[in-house]
Amino acid sequence: MAWYDEAIFYHIYPLGLSGAPAENRYDGVTHALKELTPWIKHIKKLGFNALYIGPLFESGSHGYDTTDYRSLDSRLGDNADLKKFVSDCHKEGIRVILDGVFNHTGRDFFAFKDLKEHRENSRYRDWYCNVNFQGNNEYNDGFSYDNWGGYNLLVKLNTWNGEVRNYICDTVRFWVKEFDIDGLRLDAADVLNFDFMKALRGVANEVKPEFWLMGEVIHGEYNRWVNDGTLHSVTNYHLHKALFSGHNDHNYFEIAHTVKRLNDMGVNRPDGFKLYNFTDNHDVERIHTKLNNKDHFTPVHILLYTLPGIPSVYYGSEFAIDGKKEAGSDASLRPALNLKDYKDAYKSNPATKLISKLGEIRRKTHALSFGSYRELLLTNRQYAFERNDGKTSVITAVNNDENPANLSVPASGAREYTGALSGRKIPVSDGRINFSLEASDGEIWLPMEDAK
Repeated sequence: MAWYDEAIFYHIYPLGLSGAPAENRYDGVTHALKELTPWIKHIKKLGFNALYIGPLFESGSHGYDTTDYRSLDSRLGDNADLKKFVSDCHKEGIRVILDGVFNHTGRDFFAFKDLKEHRENSRYRDWYCNVNFQGNNEYNDGFSYDNWGGYNLLVKLNTWNGEVRNYICDTVRFWVKEFDIDGLRLDAADVLNFDFMKALRGVANEVKPEFWLMGEVIHGEYNRWVNDGTLHSVTNYHLHKALFSGHNDHNYFEIAHTVKRLNDMGVNRPDGFKLYNFTDNHDVERIHTKLNNKDHFTPVHILLYTLPGIPSVYYGSEFAIDGKKEAGSDASLRPALNLKDYKDAYKSNPATKLISKLGEIRRKTHALSFGSYRELLLTNRQYAFERNDGKTSVITAVNNDENPANLSVPASGAREYTGALSGRKIPVSDGRINFSLEASDGEIWLPMEDAK
């Protein structure tokens, strides 16, 4: 049992949250990371015990065009600031993982600058993929190269190259030694070569007990990446899509089918690997924006916290803020926020109170992290399932209908259940529990002895 098996993640995009300039002028250090220190207490108060923060290292713009892997982005501060920030998180019992952006660099990275200057004679010409000195690009470099996503701003590293691989592995060792981080989220892991990821897994096993590798993967069979030889986890985009469309379409069959498919892959099993579940992040529109019925925020998050996997909430979504891609820009998904503007949210904001309560329930309920999954009831508009760790049977039930619903589901292992959200008590009768759910609502039923 590792720390990440019981993790509840909070996700921060620091350049956005801090209000850093969109472009890095490299004109001095601004200690903006220090201004995020109050968020650590906020994170803990809401029940999170892990933080994914990134990208963090020196870059020219959005953070994924890295120019120096071993220096904190000067718009955020210096390395001492990051070391202190991680230490402050650890003091609150919060583990920290950050972005490993290893598929590509920015154009101001030292190896690419050397390539531009010395061309065919650069000792770094093989650090990048398919450099062609007969080609050209929009920067008029006089050569072309592979990139990420069609953007020549992001120059694709040749991670098959031994020097590149050693440099990155040494960078990870440096991050652990310098900042004491607990893991990495590998950017664009779905296009990284598998031998490189195996090398990173070797470093993870070396640098720190329970050092966690999570990869950004969108499509495909997740067990290609999640196994004993490569990564511990990947981003669960399958469930992400199902959570909002399953509510917008009043189709719980989509969510239940997704959970079954993931189980068939061999992930999200009690004895296997757990995926990183989320409703939104720095690349996709906010869940509150995507939901046609905003009241579905409640059942969506009940499912996020109770379905198999590791739940994560993106900063600001605990306040149910909106964020929509506009004119191809992600800027509105990554806003600057002042925590003082939300000082009353714990008492007055229903979304914040819900996230706080779900965090408390998740932390106290072993079966939600380690229990098996069994579907108990499934219709288009109602869905119930059990999480059972061999000692405790926890029943989650949700309703996406605009009207109340009466449900009857099998129950075992107790004579009475208590609603962890409502405090309601219901008896087990003939091996079943019978209860009602309000419109766009849900409940987590705990056996009486575990609800105390």
